[in-house]
Amino acid sequence: METFLVKALQLILSLSILVLVHEFGHFIFARIFKVRVEKFYLFFDPWFSIFKFKPKNSETEYGVGWLPLGGYCKISGMIDESMDKEAMAQPPKPYEFRSKPAGQRLMIMIAGVLFNFLLALFIYSMVLFTWGDTYLPLKNVKAGMDYSETFHNVGFRDGDVLLRADDTELERFGEDCLRHVLNAQTVTVLRDGVETIIPIPEDMAQRFMRDKQGFAAYRFPMVVRELAGNDSPAAIAGLQPKDSIVSINGVMTPTFYEVGEILAQNKDKDITVGFYRAGAPQSLTLRTDTAGKLGVYSLSYFDIYQTVTRKYSFLESFPAGVMLGVNTLKGYVSDMKYVFTKEGASSLGGFGTIGNLFPAEWDWQTFWMRTAFLSIILAFMNILPIPALDGGHVMFLIYEVIARRKPSDKFLEYAQVTGMFLLFALLIYANGNDIFRYFFK
Repeated sequence: METFLVKALQLILSLSILVLVHEFGHFIFARIFKVRVEKFYLFFDPWFSIFKFKPKNSETEYGVGWLPLGGYCKISGMIDESMDKEAMAQPPKPYEFRSKPAGQRLMIMIAGVLFNFLLALFIYSMVLFTWGDTYLPLKNVKAGMDYSETFHNVGFRDGDVLLRADDTELERFGEDCLRHVLNAQTVTVLRDGVETIIPIPEDMAQRFMRDKQGFAAYRFPMVVRELAGNDSPAAIAGLQPKDSIVSINGVMTPTFYEVGEILAQNKDKDITVGFYRAGAPQSLTLRTDTAGKLGVYSLSYFDIYQTVTRKYSFLESFPAGVMLGVNTLKGYVSDMKYVFTKEGASSLGGFGTIGNLFPAEWDWQTFWMRTAFLSIILAFMNILPIPALDGGHVMFLIYEVIARRKPSDKFLEYAQVTGMFLLFALLIYANGNDIFRYFFK
């Protein structure tokens, strides 16, 4: 329950920031062009709002709704989700959106997307300035990776060290690495000291999404970092920090995960643990607890392998942040082609999937990196030419500029309703996938 609350709070805070920035983009450009903004709300407020106020001599009501599915900026004279047909039936007024030139209206509509993208670039820049960029080069992972069955089936073996996808060097493990592997014709790995080429099938991305088994994980030995307590099984038996566990009951366990698998089969049982201490092989017998644990905290792969950290000055952080944001956008856009496949559609997720992007423990660096990523997604999704999204309004404005005439208000109303129906259907489908995966997978 605590994990759920931590993730939920991060998700709500992140989306609140993104919605406020997005709607502020619309708001500030509307005010620049002297268009009246009637409401500025975080979350939606059908029937009632949690909080609202209207400053003296202000035309805008500010508030917080009770339905946390976004937010809105109600602009006078604009056909939007409020569907205020009564106001649209009145003659256009000088301060209304529909009375302004197409160029100004286009800027107002693009502003939300623009602000979200700029926010992502700023967050990435400040994260790099504050924490730098620390990563583990794949070439430093001497024990290689453990691969899922999906990748075993095409030729990968546990222990392979990733080197290149086609001619692109695989520098670090992550989404970019996976994307390069899925789209490559061949992947070169280091296997037992020899470079080995693995052909990649054309439908590798579809296999990956269909099987839902993941890609790979770091292989690293289980080395004791510290004991969980003086009364833990490990402490009682005599294990010490820096001991490297290499076998259990005579079965070799070269990696952390293999230790965990065998321990899970020996809950509350006496076991013989083989380990190295100061380079010398030793063994001892202990009894695991009821969960199959030894009572130790182990070193992570970041502790065992040599990482690389690059620090950025304040000025250096901005071009680096822009490059990171642009590359993230490019990667996300390139992945969109899979949405229209059967495997891609089944992989869509809603708020549960988004919430799982955040860690179970609050970490500000991870929070801001996830928020920047979601800001890029929000910007891209909003600019899609779908009625009810900013991109839909932009599409009709571009048509107006080219055709030199506006679509009728009735047409725009029908388009808005159609777009909202499509968006709600997508929302239900994506969150339905989350529910199905939770209960049936």
